[in-house]
Amino acid sequence: MADQPKPLMPHATATWLVDNTGLSFEQIAEFCGLHILEVQAMADDLASSKYTGRDPVHSGELTLAEIEKGQADPDYALKMQRAPVAVSRTKGPRYTPVSKRQDKPDGIAWILRAHPEISDAQISKLIGTTRNTITAIRERSHWNIQNIQPKDPVTLGLCSQRELDAVVAKAAKKAGIEGADAPVESGSDREKLIEELRAERDANEKAAAEAAQEAEAAAWLEAKRASEDAEEA
Repeated sequence: MADQPKPLMPHATATWLVDNTGLSFEQIAEFCGLHILEVQAMADDLASSKYTGRDPVHSGELTLAEIEKGQADPDYALKMQRAPVAVSRTKGPRYTPVSKRQDKPDGIAWILRAHPEISDAQISKLIGTTRNTITAIRERSHWNIQNIQPKDPVTLGLCSQRELDAVVAKAAKKAGIEGADAPVESGSDREKLIEELRAERDANEKAAAEAAQEAEAAAWLEAKRASEDAEEA
C-alpha cells in the first residue's frame, strides 16, 4: 500500500472521513498519507487550520462499500478506487505564487538590463507577466519604478537556472550573438550563491513544517492529558 496514490486534498479528505465515518485514525492516516497525530488533532478540533471536508466518495476516490469494509475491520487498509487526475499546466503565462509576485518587476528589470536580446514574449512566458508591465519597466513609467531593483529571477525563485539559460541561448542564437552555443560556465560564484539560497530556503521550510507538526502533537497530547486528569478527578 506504500505506493498507492494519495487523495488530491489529503487534509480535507481526512476531515470528511473523521466527521462522516467510523474508520479508525490509523486507517484514515494511512489512506491520506498523514501522521496519525494530525488525524487525531482534527478529531479533537485542535488542528491549527480548519479544513473544509472533501467527500472522497463524490470524487470517486473511495466507494461506500470500501468504507464499510474498513469500518467492519479496523485492520483493513482502504484502497484508492480512482487516483486523482494529474493537473497539467495549459499554455499561457506561468503561474507565480502570490508571495513571489511582488518580485516580478525586479526580475524583469534584471533581464532587461543583463539580456536585452531576450524578447518581450520570452520574458512574459519565462516570468509569467504581461507585455504592458515589461514595457512600463523598460520605459521607466511603471507606477513603482522608484522601488524596483534589478535582481536575478533565478535567485528570486521566479524561474529555474535551466529555463533562464535556455531562453538566453535561444535569444542569443536568433540575434546572431557570437558564442551563443557555448556551454554555461558552472561553479561560478553566482551559481554557488543560488545554491546556498535554495538550501537555506529548503532548510527554513523544513524547520517550519517540523515545528508546526511538533506544536500540533504537543497540543493534542496536552489536551489528552487534561481530559484524562478530568476523568480521574
